Amino acid sequence: MLSFLIFSLFLMLLSYLGNWWLLHIMFFVMTFLFYFSFVSFYYFSNISYFLGCDVYSYTLILLSVWICGLMLLASESIYHYNYYSNIFMFFVLFLFITLYLSFSSMNLILFYLFFESSLIPTMFLIFGWGYQPERLQAGMYFLFYTLFSSLPMLLSILYFYFVFGSLSFSLIYNFDCFYFIFYLCMIFSFLVKVPMFFIHVWLPKAHVEAPVSGSMILAGVLLSLGGYGLFRIFSILIMSGLKYNYMFISISLLGGLFISFMCLRQSDIKSLIAYSSVIHMGLVLGGIMTFNYWGIFGSLILMLAHGLCSSSLFCLANVVYDRLGSRSLFIIKGLINFMPTMSMWWFLLSSYNMAAPPSLNLMGEIMLFNSLVSWNVLSTWVFIIMSFFSAAYTLYMYSYSQHGLIYSGSFSFCNGYGREYLLMFLHWVPLNLIIFMSNMLFI
Repeated sequence: MLSFLIFSLFLMLLSYLGNWWLLHIMFFVMTFLFYFSFVSFYYFSNISYFLGCDVYSYTLILLSVWICGLMLLASESIYHYNYYSNIFMFFVLFLFITLYLSFSSMNLILFYLFFESSLIPTMFLIFGWGYQPERLQAGMYFLFYTLFSSLPMLLSILYFYFVFGSLSFSLIYNFDCFYFIFYLCMIFSFLVKVPMFFIHVWLPKAHVEAPVSGSMILAGVLLSLGGYGLFRIFSILIMSGLKYNYMFISISLLGGLFISFMCLRQSDIKSLIAYSSVIHMGLVLGGIMTFNYWGIFGSLILMLAHGLCSSSLFCLANVVYDRLGSRSLFIIKGLINFMPTMSMWWFLLSSYNMAAPPSLNLMGEIMLFNSLVSWNVLSTWVFIIMSFFSAAYTLYMYSYSQHGLIYSGSFSFCNGYGREYLLMFLHWVPLNLIIFMSNMLFI
């Protein structure tokens, strides 16, 4: 694990020298090398110093490397116009290193430290390369929501260390206390990061104002960081979780239902995709909190699928924004006339967003359906209605953007570049291929 960290640190030289495409290739080389590193399902492997990984962290590190490589491919305009491209590469690498350390840390306080430090490069990406002046407000929302929720968590970690005497994931076990305040302080920071309904307000703002790379890493990995944190922290909160989790499962399911209605009245395409992220992560939150095998691994698969699918939809929205200079569904109508081949990618990725077979999303949702139904039969109806509205708002997004009369104010237009088709292809292929390896999770 330490070898990959040193590899990433040496890549900082490439950002200093301005080798954009070499850095892009190196991310894919790292993906290839990390893919073949052996990992165990039931305990930490590849241990070096304080770093190690099990199947949960292994999968999410792979996703992080893949998405960071695609971020550079999507942000080619920054390199083309030399818009501080060296600093941009530095922040992408900095963000990747913090994510890598977060997912591979075997100590609770180190995990907290790297979890919080991922905030800094993300905020700089929003502030430095965002589109509208409102990005300052969006960055502040993102900063203060995360910081407000993180201090109680730090205090509860220190209290836990005082009582228990260790913070190593391999040594800590169930902490039999029913203090609701302790339980809430431990998970609140992750609930904000997931984000749960009621504390999701920062997410649509951050997504809408972030550059395409910021949206990709936010949707792809940073939301999964919240789910991963819950998975780790619940190993010490099993008794409290069994007592109090029903509240958060209910909020996440009903919140997903309300946000489905909100998606049907969005006119901003990035806002619509961001709200659909909240719905998917609500299912992930519900799955982790049911405390069963279906829920834990269903949430992992859905985080992986959501990371690839939402990231690709943000890329498509950016392709349209580059051409028309607008994100409004009223202005970007009739795209099938301009970009018929890109319309195929809109169709494929929209259908995967609504969990059509043979996508990874479908497998994740089936596993979470089993998990939530076994937890409470009433959640069946909520899940069915959410699935229906998921198809409804995705079809609304697809049909509104692709069909209809062309906006008369659009001056000139061109079809997609080879780089953009490659970007879509590299998002789409893992969504199809990983489902063939799904038998590994049922050993």
